[in-house]
Amino acid sequence: MTESGNLPLPDYDQLTLGDLQHRIRSLDAQQLEVVLTYEAGHAARVPVLEILEARARELDGGATPSAGDPRRAPGVESTPGRSSVQESTAAEATSPLRHGVANQTPNRGLP
Repeated sequence: MTESGNLPLPDYDQLTLGDLQHRIRSLDAQQLEVVLTYEAGHAARVPVLEILEARARELDGGATPSAGDPRRAPGVESTPGRSSVQESTAAEATSPLRHGVANQTPNRGLP
């Protein structure tokens, strides 16, 4: 079974769907099959499998891989297992106003 470090796409496990859609365009059918087999045997994420299978159909239909080497793409930074948001960088907690704007009261019954 293939390890993620041996895949033709570096940082494959950290790629977003959008990044994956762009990076697989440079893979040939054999490289795409390696990625598809890896995904099916590991996470088996349905949206990812759909993207990979759609690209495989395109290649079978005569599409050609685009120029470029996916191994030279910029790396993906990740923080496995934890969020990069901290209490010091989080937004200030507020509750929504119930009616209108703060410090503004409607003039009910006043001329």
